[in-house]
Amino acid sequence: MLKRVLRLLEYEKIKEQLSKHAASSLGKEKVTQLLPSIDIEEIRQLQDITDEGAVVLRLKGHVPLGGIYDIRPSLKRSEIGGMLNEEELRDISNTIYGGRRLKKFIEEMNEDGTELPLLTILTEQIVPAVEIEREINRCIDEDGRILDSASDALRTVRQQLRTYESRIREKLESIVRSSSYQKMLSDAIVTIRNDRYVIPVKQEYRSAFGGIVHDQSSSGATLFMEPQSIVTINNQLREAKAKEVREIEKILKYLTEQVAEEAQELLHNVKMLSELDFTFAKAHYSKELSAAKPKMNNDGYIHLKHSRHPLIAKEEVVPISIELGNNYTSIVITGPNTGGKTVTLKTIGLLTLMAQSGLQVPAEDDCEMAVFKSVFADIGDEQSIEQNLSTFSSHMTNIVDILEKVDHESLVLFDELGAGTDPQEGAALAISILDDVYKRGARIVATTHYSELKAYAYNREGVINASVEFDVETLRPTYRLLIGVPGRSNAFEISRRLGLNENIIDHAKAQISSDTSKVNKMIASLEDTQKQAEQDMLYAKEIRAEAEELHKDLQQQLHKLEDERDRLFEEAERTAAQELKKAKAEAEKIMKELRNYKRTTVKEHQLIDAKKRLEEASPKLRKSKKTAQTAKAVEENLKPGDEVKVLSIEQKGHIVEKVNEKEFIVQVGIMKMKMNSANLQRIKEQKQTPTKSFVAVKGRDYHVKTVLDLRGKRYEDAQLEVERYLDDAILAGYSQVSIIHGKGTGALRKGVQDLLKSHSHVKRTRMGGAGEGGTGVTVVELK
Repeated sequence: MLKRVLRLLEYEKIKEQLSKHAASSLGKEKVTQLLPSIDIEEIRQLQDITDEGAVVLRLKGHVPLGGIYDIRPSLKRSEIGGMLNEEELRDISNTIYGGRRLKKFIEEMNEDGTELPLLTILTEQIVPAVEIEREINRCIDEDGRILDSASDALRTVRQQLRTYESRIREKLESIVRSSSYQKMLSDAIVTIRNDRYVIPVKQEYRSAFGGIVHDQSSSGATLFMEPQSIVTINNQLREAKAKEVREIEKILKYLTEQVAEEAQELLHNVKMLSELDFTFAKAHYSKELSAAKPKMNNDGYIHLKHSRHPLIAKEEVVPISIELGNNYTSIVITGPNTGGKTVTLKTIGLLTLMAQSGLQVPAEDDCEMAVFKSVFADIGDEQSIEQNLSTFSSHMTNIVDILEKVDHESLVLFDELGAGTDPQEGAALAISILDDVYKRGARIVATTHYSELKAYAYNREGVINASVEFDVETLRPTYRLLIGVPGRSNAFEISRRLGLNENIIDHAKAQISSDTSKVNKMIASLEDTQKQAEQDMLYAKEIRAEAEELHKDLQQQLHKLEDERDRLFEEAERTAAQELKKAKAEAEKIMKELRNYKRTTVKEHQLIDAKKRLEEASPKLRKSKKTAQTAKAVEENLKPGDEVKVLSIEQKGHIVEKVNEKEFIVQVGIMKMKMNSANLQRIKEQKQTPTKSFVAVKGRDYHVKTVLDLRGKRYEDAQLEVERYLDDAILAGYSQVSIIHGKGTGALRKGVQDLLKSHSHVKRTRMGGAGEGGTGVTVVELK
């Protein structure tokens, strides 16, 4: 990719934002090296591993990346025989531990059933290096100080040091506290000069102490003296300190040798950790942008739904939807200045670069991006004073350079093509340039002011018009992109809104050709038609969503009823089996008695009694109401249009069609089912008494959502809707509902919560949790 294009599309700013999410200097270094790839397989793998990182963040919320440092210089120095200091060794230990902890973190997610194949490949290559970590921790504490336990010799030397220091302090403190010496001292303290313990002695009493003078005050009135009585012990202390230094060097050298033996494995660890840190930085950035993983293709096809420019604040940016490379390969965008044409160009170009860099793009799911070997852009006025180039010359210089390199694997972005010169000549040049690039098979998005290019898109196969919408009422652009609708001049409408005399406007209209007027009317009609189509589509989506939800509820009820039916059948079978077993046992007992009767004289009343008992031994199962109703239903003469009850699922419906004498098509809700007549019962029409009136009451069968969305509503409207909704929720039997009011300024949220506090059906309220919408949602517990 050309550096100039990366600069024009502000790719470096994306890297700056991404770098903030790196946990270590290793990750930040990877970000600085980031460039778009042109290998589709590499890009797909980069997108896959970024998506795995996003899955980890979504499930766990964090990744343990702390304590990882760039230890490569220390490792290389250990290999060439240099000695590492305490801080360097401590960083190596922390990095080993950080890598081991991250490896365990990914392994545990795999054990829990989360599939992370690419992250697992990276973590599996991390060498634990437990022995080195243990040795460093045994010798060096968290503050980077060598521990006494690092070696027996060091422990002995430090014990001597403490003994010598204690003896020196005791002697000096006895001098300082002595009343006979106090007048000779400038201050009653023990201090250190030249790494030796001294006391401050007045100049005139120097001879009273003897010993060595190590320093004096700026005035010369105070001498810092080492009394003769502690010179020997101080010397012993210095010798012990020298031994300590030599022993510490010995320990550091030993640890450095241990590190050097594993240096190559540790360098590989660092490489894997940098990749992991970089991956999770991309995942964090994706979460910040609410981005989605794009499907990548080599066909030059781009499909973005509600995409956003990542460098514009979420609350300010207007999402755009773009499709390019299928039915048409060129888009010509027309519309007023500051309407968002250039932002649209930059959004397409920048999201292409992001996708080819392995970054997810700020758009809705199921978006698709193409891999281009080259992205070219001529955006903005790059006029050069030094080169004495006009605006037109500057643009044309860039375009000439683009035309020398463009091919079928290129994306070309032209901003205000042909601007800066005579309109007629500029429009002709723009058409010729677009034709040339189009013939080479490149994907093109161009913006222009020229009305001639509106007709260009109609006369060329594979080219489509687009425009940025302008609100004449507010005299402001809406920044919405309208595909298939060319931009139109709003000069007359704007002038009228600003108060220009109507006669002047009518005279101006008379100056333009009838064809131009017809085109403007056609464009206005297209805009209105597209707006209506969008509204109809939104309404259709809402209806479809409600239908799908109702279908889902009915399916759940059906499954529940089927499960209950199966349970009852199983219970009936068990009961029947028990009764049958009991009957068989009784029958066997009776038969045994009858056999015994044969051997003796049998009286008549005994035979009658045995026969009666045998008849009573047969199992007697109670007939359910449903069985009785089924028998009755068979006798009924059912026909299309009859209201019936489906006995197996306890639901009402009506007969749509008669299949044969025993089978009918029955509609229950939105579902049509083939049913046997034995499973149907006609519902007799109830005669209504004219003198009585009936009021429909919503009960538990009435469908009420558990969530009420008030976003975008005024408080007065929201108040009525909340009261009505709470009544419906109570009748539906809900114990808890959620009210979405959004965050915004907080006015709607406060009004809703004040209303809930005084509502008779509300038991208590709380704000939504982390997974429930946070402060944008109030959860209501009903009485």
